[in-house]
Amino acid sequence: MIKYDIRKNAYYDSVTLMLISKEVKNIEGVTEALVGMGTDLNKELTVNLKLNNDDLDKISVNDFYIAAEVDSDETMQAVIDKVNELLSKKKAESGSVYQPVSLKMALEMKDDLNLAIVSIPGKYAEEEVHKLLDNDLHVMLFSDNVSIEAEVALKKKAVGKGLLMMGPDCGTAIINGVPLAFANVVKRGGIGIVGASGTGTQEVTCLIDQLGAGVSQVIGTGGRDLKSQVGGLMMIQAMKALMDDPMTEVITLISKPPAPQVAAQILEMVKETDKPVVVDFIGGDQKAILYAGAYPCSTLEEAARKSVALLRKEGAEDFIGFDTHENEIGNWIEKGLNDLSDKQVNLRGLYTGGTLADEAMKILGGKIYSNIPLIEAYRLEDLNDLKGHVVLDLGEDQFTVGRPHPMIDPSTRNDHFISDVDETTAVILLDVVLGYGSHENPAKEVADSVRKLKERLGLNFFIVSSVTGTVDDPQGLNESRKTLEDEGIIVMPSNAQAVRLVKMFMEKGGF
Repeated sequence: MIKYDIRKNAYYDSVTLMLISKEVKNIEGVTEALVGMGTDLNKELTVNLKLNNDDLDKISVNDFYIAAEVDSDETMQAVIDKVNELLSKKKAESGSVYQPVSLKMALEMKDDLNLAIVSIPGKYAEEEVHKLLDNDLHVMLFSDNVSIEAEVALKKKAVGKGLLMMGPDCGTAIINGVPLAFANVVKRGGIGIVGASGTGTQEVTCLIDQLGAGVSQVIGTGGRDLKSQVGGLMMIQAMKALMDDPMTEVITLISKPPAPQVAAQILEMVKETDKPVVVDFIGGDQKAILYAGAYPCSTLEEAARKSVALLRKEGAEDFIGFDTHENEIGNWIEKGLNDLSDKQVNLRGLYTGGTLADEAMKILGGKIYSNIPLIEAYRLEDLNDLKGHVVLDLGEDQFTVGRPHPMIDPSTRNDHFISDVDETTAVILLDVVLGYGSHENPAKEVADSVRKLKERLGLNFFIVSSVTGTVDDPQGLNESRKTLEDEGIIVMPSNAQAVRLVKMFMEKGGF
């Protein structure tokens, strides 16, 4: 039977409700469930899950509801009780501090506020961000699905007022030592970063921390900032801020290749500063970067290493190798090949970080199918029919409709361990991203999935992962690495080294 519980004019955070949906599905007697606000998207998901009945038409966008297919009224009551318990727990965790219900009230309560984080549906974001900028607040716009026209208008206003407008779809920043959204606990220091990539920026900041250095500011721009339509407005604004910042001694820029005219404008700015500038335009024109007087990089790890070397007044050397001794690398490869059957020939890269997946495909080269392919001919048209070598970005919209990002809720990747890995799979390549915003123990989720996979198929695999994080992150870098290694997963110091190892393994095996 399909049952509803509708609460008029009650609001709860969408990510919280997605996670609660996952919990109540585990109740005995529940076939399917959805807990959410009455948005058009949630109503569509309700229909897709075959949970719709006449009650669905009674729900407005301001209403909270539970829809569930259950075996009895008693089970539905158990669902309601569980939802209430989880909502109460969430409320208790948030504390009893007064929460203003409008921008005006917030500014009246605390008049020294200077930055706001916006995470609302994209179609409402533009109006709210205009209000924030009009009140002279810097903005981190986490929301996606904001039009590029709105982005340009907002960034032009911000630049005119000397403010930051980070985003849309900006997931990572560290401002004055405070991590925002998906960010890690990183030491403060002399390296200032501007990043048009969330997980790419996290990888660089964490490696800087692991190398014993720190960051002054980490400013996100949103992934479209360097497109010709936007013109690099926020990267230019952020770069100027770092050029003027006395704490910043080295400037590091991270992005996918910009539009040529935007790249030229940004690289021209290198000539305006005495500070060394490290540039990783992932897969971009390294000769142009070098000609401008900056330090080009081929990987995120190299960007971190060169930044730290320049901070220490050392030579900024290229790095395309391993920290691990070549004998140990050879032993891993030999044992891994011996453990495979003749049918095991394919690669499965299951990534939660899009930039890390992109970097992996660039290092691997060759014929790699993906939902974010380097070459359009290798785009996966049917995600339910995977063949050959595949690298997936599981954080793309096609995988996150109606559910949290896989860095928040690892069940997305857990499901793909079941659907995408079979008896033809030889190699599994993974990322594990720690820090604020991420799942409380993503390494355990991966280890559990690997153990169940081996039990289900009765096969061995060559499994390689990196961990993007620091020792001070809530999940713990060392603890996370050990959790993975205890399940037989090879853990490399960086994504780049993990991918290089996989590439060597595949070349040795003739895959």
